[in-house]
Amino acid sequence: MSELTVRWLTEPEMLAWRSLLHATTGLLAMLDNDLRAEHGLTFGDYEVLVHLSEEPGHAIRMSELAGRLHLSPSGITRRIDGLVKSGLVERSPCPNDRRGSNAVLTRLGMKTLGTVAPTHLRGVREYFIDRLSDRQLAQLTAALSSIAVDELRAAGGCDGEADSSEGS
Repeated sequence: MSELTVRWLTEPEMLAWRSLLHATTGLLAMLDNDLRAEHGLTFGDYEVLVHLSEEPGHAIRMSELAGRLHLSPSGITRRIDGLVKSGLVERSPCPNDRRGSNAVLTRLGMKTLGTVAPTHLRGVREYFIDRLSDRQLAQLTAALSSIAVDELRAAGGCDGEADSSEGS
């Protein structure tokens, strides 16, 4: 039986990895806290509104939205349920597939996005953009762009089998 060879991280590699984790989780938490405090909306909900606002007709198939947000079918269902309850999003049958459904941004959702976006952008600038020089920003963009994310492996949860039954 052959033993697996573990490639332990060097000190600089560990520092880079921990710095990435600390920065990303911390930034997302600060942005989430700002949105909750000022608007009663989570960062996750804000992300949904942004994705919907960028789609033709402000609608997208739920399964596609789940993939973009790295959520499981049940995770996107729960997120959309809350937004539907708030009147920010509606569900509509998928015209091409009766088993699926689309998430659709409502007028109130679009209005809310317009109100909330300045808070989010202020935080992005204050906590991230304004702390980096143009050179650092370009280097960070180049470095992060070289990381390939396998969308299938990044898809949320293990309930992919439930896709057609969960309002995808």
